Amino acid sequence: MTSNEFRERLSARAENAGVSITADAHVKLETYFQLLTRWNAKINLNALPLRRLSDEKFDRLLIEPLAAARYVADSVRRWFDFGSGGGSPAIPLKIVHDRGELTMVESKERKAAFLREAVRALELRHVDIENQRFEDVAGSVRPHTVDLVSVRAVKRAPSLLIAIHRVLSPDGRVFLFQSPVKDSKTPAGFVIVEMARLGTSADARLGILKPVFETH
Repeated sequence: MTSNEFRERLSARAENAGVSITADAHVKLETYFQLLTRWNAKINLNALPLRRLSDEKFDRLLIEPLAAARYVADSVRRWFDFGSGGGSPAIPLKIVHDRGELTMVESKERKAAFLREAVRALELRHVDIENQRFEDVAGSVRPHTVDLVSVRAVKRAPSLLIAIHRVLSPDGRVFLFQSPVKDSKTPAGFVIVEMARLGTSADARLGILKPVFETH
């Protein structure tokens, strides 16, 4: 995909979803996409065929995170992304919502290496990469000090949910990127705040959850 083709497609898909993108964000999103395409050809960062992306897959990779930015509270100061893989949704979302400190957690070394390179190339500020399991990272975090945890395409194991619940502040939120056909059962210890439509071709939803704490 040439530079002009990418920018035209990004503009068209963003307009379709009702998302506005600054010129600077356009440049960074293109840099991210080209970097992801090169690395993906070598180490299979994700299952998307990046050289022949359908509108649905293009939206999933880039537009859904951009659309989700409108739901990030200005008060978010500490944000964890679990199972960061090829960097979506965290990197596109960070590009357009450059507030707070982001920690991307990826247990696979080669994917973590890509994330470090992407952060360097994009000059993203206040971003750390943890090459560990989320449960291990969460164990070293002071409880209830994280404002946002974003998750896509990972199994919601009980240990993961316990770890997320442990780190979230009482006003914290979980962003679950999912399609409407996925199981939307609310995990124990959380309540659904909103199931937000992201305006994309697959009618993807952003499940926004908050933790529930027992009172005595």
